[in-house]
Amino acid sequence: MNMYAVPSPGIPGCPPGLEYLTTVDQLLIKQKVEVIELVGFESNNKYEVRNTMGQNVFYAVEENDCLSRQCCGPMRSFTIHILDNYGQEIITIMRPLRCMSCFFPCCLQEQLEVQAPPGNTVGYITQQWHPLSPKFIVENELKEPVLRIHGPFCGWSCLPDVDFEIITMDETSKIGKISKQWSGLLREAFTDSDNFGIQFPMDLDVRMKAVMIGACFLIDFMFFESTN
Repeated sequence: MNMYAVPSPGIPGCPPGLEYLTTVDQLLIKQKVEVIELVGFESNNKYEVRNTMGQNVFYAVEENDCLSRQCCGPMRSFTIHILDNYGQEIITIMRPLRCMSCFFPCCLQEQLEVQAPPGNTVGYITQQWHPLSPKFIVENELKEPVLRIHGPFCGWSCLPDVDFEIITMDETSKIGKISKQWSGLLREAFTDSDNFGIQFPMDLDVRMKAVMIGACFLIDFMFFESTN
């Protein structure tokens, strides 16, 4: 079986490099464990993005410096570069440094930006304040709200699977989810490497699919990245 998904030819209105996203409604994002993490020293995160057949669709790597990783932990700013199977960068995700606390409205994640291709903004993720559960607004390139993401109530960190629901702006319909799947107790005891699944409608705007990938990385850093 081919280990790599074959990209589709250019599609009118679709940002170059995102053609394959028009053909899928699910993705698996798997963090690659770096051996140095097992001794408590956090290296740049690396990920594989796969389809439901296990084929590699994209690769992702965090760009950051050692000082930010060690001093700021999961609050750190980052740029994540997403590459296709030919090594071409197709999506860039940029997060500013931001304090995190669900108890203080001034400590919310603001304006994670997603570009596809690099230099062309397709959307943003902005956190909303809520005392009991994480909530986010998905915005288009004009910063107009398009979708919501609602996480579970506090106390969910011990659950085997954690779902963040993707819902419409009027909150009447659930159209997908971002799921964190625990990879086993022993492995979780020694590393913060996680697996995530994303589900969205097949006909969702391909630019919003790219923003959902960005949302997945943000959720990983905010709620599942250990502070070591």
